[in-house]
Amino acid sequence: MWPLYAAGFTTAFGAHGIAANLGGHARGAVTSLLVLGGLLALYDGAEVLLKPVFGTLADRIGARPVLLGGLVAFAAASALYVVADRPGWLWAARLGQGAAASAFSPSASALVARMNPAAEHGRAFGSYGFYKSIGYTLGPLLGGVSVWAGGLRLLFVVLAVLGAAVAGWAALAVPAVPPLPKARQTVLDLARRLADPAFLAPTSALAAASAALSVGVGFLPVSGRVDGLGTVATGAAVSVLAACAAVVQPRAGRALDQGRLTTRTGITAGLLLAAAGMACAMLPGLTGILLGAALTGTGTGLITPLGFAALAANTPAERLGQTMGAAELGRELGDAGGPLLVATVASLTTLTHGYATLAVIFAAGPAVTLLRRRLAGG
Repeated sequence: MWPLYAAGFTTAFGAHGIAANLGGHARGAVTSLLVLGGLLALYDGAEVLLKPVFGTLADRIGARPVLLGGLVAFAAASALYVVADRPGWLWAARLGQGAAASAFSPSASALVARMNPAAEHGRAFGSYGFYKSIGYTLGPLLGGVSVWAGGLRLLFVVLAVLGAAVAGWAALAVPAVPPLPKARQTVLDLARRLADPAFLAPTSALAAASAALSVGVGFLPVSGRVDGLGTVATGAAVSVLAACAAVVQPRAGRALDQGRLTTRTGITAGLLLAAAGMACAMLPGLTGILLGAALTGTGTGLITPLGFAALAANTPAERLGQTMGAAELGRELGDAGGPLLVATVASLTTLTHGYATLAVIFAAGPAVTLLRRRLAGG
């Protein structure tokens, strides 16, 4: 399992490590905010388009070769910019990294499910999410240290070595998990399966968790600056958010496996905590920001392992790659849609109203579910 955890760390580190350092350290390539936005979108855009494709491929030929191929491609794409340190090649390297992550990320998720019994899926996905959260947390910090020591090129060296090392580790330690025989699936069959509440409910919750995490990381520092707080205080708030998400995930997974927590209860609690986090972010001062970060991180930490465990439990083993790829697509859409929604509302009114809008959306799902249950009970 450790190479799979390392793969999760790699995709998170690659996404945030470079993104956090492009604007200030790629002067020759980043000539405007529009260019910066395009470079940032390349990685996520490739993932949105290709994760379902590579997830389906993992079901067809086996998740292990897709995992290894993706990691090797990630190392190669990173090395591309190391060898050709020119602005044009930065675009190609970033696109290649995103495409490669699209291959090894859903494959790793599928292998986490295949290599663990159903009774331990919560713990397995909780641990996988923990190391991915560590990648998101350390990416900007370690990426900044690398850029400070040797420029953006050194950071790409680090990513190339990391990708190659994890690929070698996975080749040695991850067993072959052959694809399972499966009945022929039509496009209509796929549409029905993806429209099933057993897929839609956890995927929507995962998208909400990604939206909350992105909004917290992106906008809590903005709120801090508006309130006159320094960079240390706002940085601490983001660290609290990431730390809470990382710490809660394995504990939530173990609680699910031990029967102390159900998927419905955990996800409902997670959405309500995320809503409360957005509500606290509306409060002025450091207290509101720290409370918002802690509650948002705890909520996303609850949702993530439970959502993936629910998907694994309700998916035929021979279709795990396809399902994980589609679920990762949902997460990417939440990752982009949450900040976009808050930014749009904030541009028309205030950032406080943006937080409030997202809080209402997060709370709406549990409220509707509770209302339905009460009506069904007479």
